[in-house]
Amino acid sequence: MRVAVLSDTHVRAGARRGLPPLAVDELTRADVILHCGDVVSADLLDVLRTHAPVHAVLGNNDDADLQRTLPETLELDLGGVRVAMVHDSGQRKGRPARLARRFPDAGVVVFGHSHIAVNEEGVDGQWLMNPGSATQRRRQPHHTLGVLELADGTVRTHDLVVVDPR
Repeated sequence: MRVAVLSDTHVRAGARRGLPPLAVDELTRADVILHCGDVVSADLLDVLRTHAPVHAVLGNNDDADLQRTLPETLELDLGGVRVAMVHDSGQRKGRPARLARRFPDAGVVVFGHSHIAVNEEGVDGQWLMNPGSATQRRRQPHHTLGVLELADGTVRTHDLVVVDPR
C-alpha cells in the first residue's frame, strides 16, 4: 500500500495556487492520502479525494467547517500497520518517547505543524514522520511530502519526496 503523507498545505478556498505538480504526481500514485492538519479549507480535501481515499486530522489553522468535522487524532490500520496521526507533536526534545506513550500501538506516527520534515526511528522501532510542507517550506530548503510503502504489517519504505514547484 502506497501512502502519501501531507501536512501544512495552507490552501485556502478559491486559491489560485494549489499543490505543486510534483506533489500531484505523487498523489496520483497513492492508494491512500493522509493529511496531518492545516488543510485550512475543506476544498483541498475534495481535490485530494479525486486521487485516493483521504484521512485528515485537525490543524491549528483549519477553518470552522474543518474544526467541526476533523478529529484531533486518528489511528488507522493500513497495510497491516497501525498508523497514528496528530497535527502538533510538541517540541522536538522528548518527542519519540512522548509519541510512544501517546500512541503505544502505532508502528508509524505522522504529524505536522512545524513545516520541518522528519523521517526517523522513534522508541522501540516506531517510525516518526513529519512530511514538511508541499506548499510552504518556510525556512526549509525544499517543499516536501512523505511517502510510505506498507505491506504485510511492515513499513517497507519511508521517504521524504522533494516537490519543489517547477
